[in-house]
Amino acid sequence: MARDFLTTFKRRQYGRYEGDPDDAQLSRYFHLDDTDRALVENCHGDYNRLGYALQLTTVRFLGTFLSDPTQVPRNVLQFIAAQLSISNLDNLSAYMNRRATRLAHRSEIQSHYGYHTFNAPPWRFRLSRFLYS
Repeated sequence: MARDFLTTFKRRQYGRYEGDPDDAQLSRYFHLDDTDRALVENCHGDYNRLGYALQLTTVRFLGTFLSDPTQVPRNVLQFIAAQLSISNLDNLSAYMNRRATRLAHRSEIQSHYGYHTFNAPPWRFRLSRFLYS
């Protein structure tokens, strides 16, 4: 069955950070290139820029968005903040105040980078066909 595709351990692990990403992972998945930075810079306020960048890099690394995009390992937060020259991390929690902003950021990231939710048509069908072929 499709739900047996992942082991119980892998299902528990999916969509979560299991420890701190190492330096190689930080460089590969959490580096912001010029395109990333241009999108991030469209956000108003440091906490929105940081929140947007955390969502972008988390979906790159985990393959999914977190329900609370601010719940990332400390080294990820520091790595992203350093790239954006953000020194005050205390007000990141303000990113969680407006659900509409977080969802708009998620939608923009999905659209710009071509990420799809595979439980929605037609992607569910395409994924099922791929897995069963």
